[in-house]
Amino acid sequence: MIDKKAQDNLSVTFAALADPTRRAILARLQSGEASVTELAEPFAMSMPAVSKHLKVLENAGLIARGREAQWRPCRLEAGPIKEIADWTEHYRRFWDERLDRLDEYLKELQLKEKNNDSNSKQSDK
Repeated sequence: MIDKKAQDNLSVTFAALADPTRRAILARLQSGEASVTELAEPFAMSMPAVSKHLKVLENAGLIARGREAQWRPCRLEAGPIKEIADWTEHYRRFWDERLDRLDEYLKELQLKEKNNDSNSKQSDK
């Protein structure tokens, strides 16, 4: 049975990750908390545009914003990334099994071909 809430969470997470700016922000947050100003530095965009990106990431649960006096640090949240990893793991196993079966089949074909070649050479003698 498909969990609709989990699917919706995945949709929101994938939508948030679809933008390269947001992925770059997450990459920066891997090294630790940062302020909005610090996160905005590498991008040629206005602070309101950066804030919109942060809001999308926050709504997806990918970041959290704290409050320390005047400073509102952003930090990476691992939960949604783990959900994606769990979801993709199912498909990784599926394809691993299929590729293993294909590998076995190709080995069988090679062995049959090798045996046929050996039999042909022996009958030519």
